[in-house]
Amino acid sequence: MARLVIIAALIATALGLPQSGRGETVLRFIPQADLRVLDPIWTSAYITRNHGYMVFDTLFGTDARFQPQPEMVDSWETSPDKLVYTFILRDKLKFHDGSPVRAADCVASLQRWMQRDTLGQYLAASSERVAALDDRRFEIRLKRPFPLLLSALGKVSGTVPFMMPERLANTPADKQVTEMVGSGPFIFVKDEFQPGHKVVYRRNPDYTARPEPPSGTAGSKAAKVDRVEWLYIPDQATALNALSTGEVDWWQQVPTDIVPTLEKTPGIKIAELEPVRYIGQIVFNHVQPPFNNPKLRRAVLHGVDQAAYLAAVAGDPRFSSICYSFFGCGVPMSTEAGAEPLEGARDLAAAKKMVVMSGYKGEPAVVLDATDFGVAHTMALVTADLLQQLGIKVDLQAMDWGSVLGRRTKKDPVEKGGWSLFFGSLAGADALDPSIHLSLRGSGEKAWFGWPTDPKLEELRERWIFAEDESTRKQLAAQIQEQAYQTLPIISVGQFAIPTAYRDTLSGIVPAPVIVMWNVEKRQ
Repeated sequence: MARLVIIAALIATALGLPQSGRGETVLRFIPQADLRVLDPIWTSAYITRNHGYMVFDTLFGTDARFQPQPEMVDSWETSPDKLVYTFILRDKLKFHDGSPVRAADCVASLQRWMQRDTLGQYLAASSERVAALDDRRFEIRLKRPFPLLLSALGKVSGTVPFMMPERLANTPADKQVTEMVGSGPFIFVKDEFQPGHKVVYRRNPDYTARPEPPSGTAGSKAAKVDRVEWLYIPDQATALNALSTGEVDWWQQVPTDIVPTLEKTPGIKIAELEPVRYIGQIVFNHVQPPFNNPKLRRAVLHGVDQAAYLAAVAGDPRFSSICYSFFGCGVPMSTEAGAEPLEGARDLAAAKKMVVMSGYKGEPAVVLDATDFGVAHTMALVTADLLQQLGIKVDLQAMDWGSVLGRRTKKDPVEKGGWSLFFGSLAGADALDPSIHLSLRGSGEKAWFGWPTDPKLEELRERWIFAEDESTRKQLAAQIQEQAYQTLPIISVGQFAIPTAYRDTLSGIVPAPVIVMWNVEKRQ
């Protein structure tokens, strides 16, 4: 209790600080997490990605129809053989230090990004060279056609290809860039950065927005407030009070059990901004018993009831939806191919029989329970109960999310600190298609945590990436999902939303797969 009082006092003190200048419009925002890492190429953490969109700009954006659109790029040409792309930057683009944005800056930024991002690595392997032609023009010369090139440059989440000055982009990809100099709509205020408490941005007076209306991460990115303050408030009661009293303007992620209270509070609006909902995931360890046994993984699949998981995770049915597609529902690659085991009523007796038939020998399943991460914690409890009903021995181990992040890197047997299952949520923007879905991989040691090996899945994925047309990609996506339902790198337990809440003094908030703060206006 004393700790909460101290936190509340510190927040109240910060909120009571005078504005930086008379007449400034200040937007105060409660982010989803504490911003600790500033380099959005070094990490794909969502909080750092959102920070990246404040400070940096991109060559292309992705509009509300999931189509790439030019952003920093003014125009481009493609050779008839589709092997040479020539890009021309918009005129008079500037970095926050006053230096002009040059083609060389973009080339260096792309080369660093391609070392960190999976889709970027495919692009790099397909490229003969990426080079500046003059200050405003650069080219990407390919070894083979790369149909997703523009989509890669406009990649909306995960590791986003943000543009930096060449001197920063030349930082080795395995080291962090700490100087935040971009060309985006907001400027990071280094002197006011307080990790664990506060991040400050001010409007970039030199930013020239595109003329098109904002759409997703494309179009106009005009900053319409003078100053933005991110205030990290981990205590829900304190955050609720700050929003209700108008001390803050916007709370990014509101627990669904608090929504009814906010709906009764005058001056508050509740919204679901992300067009593709989060996907809950059960992640198996494929290299250690007991879930290195594909028959046992399939037995668990036959026992999963998405409705039960979603009721526990989201509570309010308005914010959850059954979805059997690994890519999310309502998106171009959505498919129900192979999902028959999840459809219809659960047959626990049949699933329990499958456990016996799998040859399961009674090995303990270590279930990592992140007690400070509500979604993961709830999923851990539901899954532990399911496994016990199926006759699988469960070792439920409670820890914080940070410990889960460290523990999931271990490939050791459970008796030596390893694990069997962990849980999480993947933003819909990171599951849209096979090229970016990190947990739907089969590359073994190179795969995401759990390290599934499935050569057929990888072969289909590569065919999808290099497919020339949408209809072929949809057919391949269905084949990929059918294969994934056979080998089960993960199990999806449906989709859910994390609503946002803001004061009715705000307008112009842009629905997008990520939180963006351009176009937002605040009425005084």
